[in-house]
Amino acid sequence: MINKDCKGGSESISCKEDIAGISEWPGISRNIDEGHILLANTHLKMPPKKKARAPPKRKLAEEFPVGEVLTDTAKKRWKLGPPIGQGGFGLLYLAKEDSPGTVETTAPYVIKVEPSDNGPLFSELKFYMRAAKPDLIQSWIKSNKLKYLGVPKYWGSGLHEKAGKRYRFMVMDRFGTDLQKMFEQSNKKFPRKLVLQLGLRLIDILEYIHEHEYVHADIKASNLLLSYKNPNEVYLVDYGLAYRYSPEGAVKEYKEDPKRCHDGTIEFTSIDAHKGVSPSRRADLEILGYCMIQWLCGRLPWEDKLQDPVYVRDSKIRCRGNISEFMLKCFPSENKPEEMVKFMEEVNSLEYTDKPAYQKLRRILEAGLKSFGATDDDKLDFSIQVNGAGPSSAKKAAKRKLGEANGESDETDGTPAKRKPAREKKVGKRVQKKASPQKGRVEMGTQTSPGLKLKRGRGRPKKNA
Repeated sequence: MINKDCKGGSESISCKEDIAGISEWPGISRNIDEGHILLANTHLKMPPKKKARAPPKRKLAEEFPVGEVLTDTAKKRWKLGPPIGQGGFGLLYLAKEDSPGTVETTAPYVIKVEPSDNGPLFSELKFYMRAAKPDLIQSWIKSNKLKYLGVPKYWGSGLHEKAGKRYRFMVMDRFGTDLQKMFEQSNKKFPRKLVLQLGLRLIDILEYIHEHEYVHADIKASNLLLSYKNPNEVYLVDYGLAYRYSPEGAVKEYKEDPKRCHDGTIEFTSIDAHKGVSPSRRADLEILGYCMIQWLCGRLPWEDKLQDPVYVRDSKIRCRGNISEFMLKCFPSENKPEEMVKFMEEVNSLEYTDKPAYQKLRRILEAGLKSFGATDDDKLDFSIQVNGAGPSSAKKAAKRKLGEANGESDETDGTPAKRKPAREKKVGKRVQKKASPQKGRVEMGTQTSPGLKLKRGRGRPKKNA
């Protein structure tokens, strides 16, 4: 850094690191104790500093009137209902196939709309068009004898012109609440049975998208949505960070890029991502492991300093090197779930380009269920607390029943009803402050149900091949 000394007519270079290699310059007097070099009346000229360019701001989509009809690339027409959410990409509308009458509040579809020169929806579209067509998903479900697959179906997309402006849109299924909201309402602990069931569903999802050349790279509770029609089904959404790791079957090699360090959501992202390496199959499973452990114990060891990505990275590296110690930090006062130890050990054994043994990972989680007498009954129960999955005392159950008797509703988790109005009021204020002309609309990324806020992942969308 160059500082101008007005009185002496000299310039100084501050910081000892900046003076390396210039001690031989003519006309330089060096003062090591003060940590600077004086360029005493020399004729050396330093280049002017370049101003850092701010990243371009994404344009927001203008609101379309209710009843606006969009035509997708297959010439199918879709009618818009009211907007139910907004985010960096633009707006999210209820929708139905074009037919007489208005779009009801029970509409089965949503449509994302954003200005055509924005990036997030374009990145997602690549994944959906290649890997999420309904017939492709249905064929996988049938061949793998699954009851369902938690990958949102792609129903159409296109460009729409309005008042001389072009907008990109995509049609998707509508979903219900996200698991982050459920997690917070459950005092930030999920039942062990539920966590293992979610893990099994996510292994199904990840195997499917991996076999179709993609990895997700941003698995977390806020990107897991319950089905709008069936609360026992969970779907992985938000493919803005999805990466095509194996274009045409050629798996990309390990390569560190300092410019891409720490992509993803900091508390869950993989060690590879911390080092600037492109997402991989093993990274998806590592992220899933962190999620399941957090859902079980409530907090990961590095969550005390999430503002320091290097600290988070180094903490994860230490935990990978000693999984037993990692588990002790997460479960200090209760029996650690052995299935999570085995799961993380299996993930850690994978090389960057390895294909995971999905069935082996399933067996590990199924053995965990069996260890405390549970089975995967396809029912996602957020209220039952068992075997080290969080508080499970009879006192809590009694308190829950007492609340019900007094007319209080605790939904599914035993959280006192009196706490909920405060949170809802706070969210309402935050939304109203941010977008006062659009009162009642919630900002969201890929959320596809009204009234819910989605925390966006940190990191920039990656450009897929």
